[in-house]
Amino acid sequence: LAQASRQEPRRCAPAHHRSQSEPSRAGAGRRPTMFNARKKILKEKGAAPSELEEEVAKALFDIEVSPSSDIKADLRDVYISSAQELEVKNRLALVVHVPFRVWKTVRKIQGRLIRELEKKFNKKHVVFVANRTILDKNFRRKGLQVRPRSRTLTSVHESMLEDVVGPTEIFGKRTRIGVDGSKMMKVLLDPKDKDKEN
Repeated sequence: LAQASRQEPRRCAPAHHRSQSEPSRAGAGRRPTMFNARKKILKEKGAAPSELEEEVAKALFDIEVSPSSDIKADLRDVYISSAQELEVKNRLALVVHVPFRVWKTVRKIQGRLIRELEKKFNKKHVVFVANRTILDKNFRRKGLQVRPRSRTLTSVHESMLEDVVGPTEIFGKRTRIGVDGSKMMKVLLDPKDKDKEN
């Protein structure tokens, strides 16, 4: 009897060990994917990302790990800072903001990246815009002696317009002023990109 009682705990020990280890193995596959996708988001001051931003980050991560993707090498250094949806002419547009330091990489693959994301987001218009800093006329209070031309309101707005129409180049601009003082700007895009999707 003493010998049997000593053997009983040995028989139930493996089963108890299995019940604790199985849930951890089941959840192990999902955690790395969510963790790696979260690395594609860089929020200011550690703010929590929205559901839309997590969807965009996961889509970028899926493109990066896809064996058939030809832009996955460039996507390794690309991450987003925010994303939002806007309604434009009864159609939703997805505006993705990226830090300025990664904009050079995004600009290089912008056309292909937009096409891949539009497939994943049901043909929504996808627009990439770089984050830029605007300095007002009181910049000397911040300890700056000179305000760079690229930090002025006009220059930042012009650069954002170029981001929105990218990868197509702006061919010309026309500003029409109405009799009531209203202004309307007409932006002409490069005609050689007229038949392209993006």
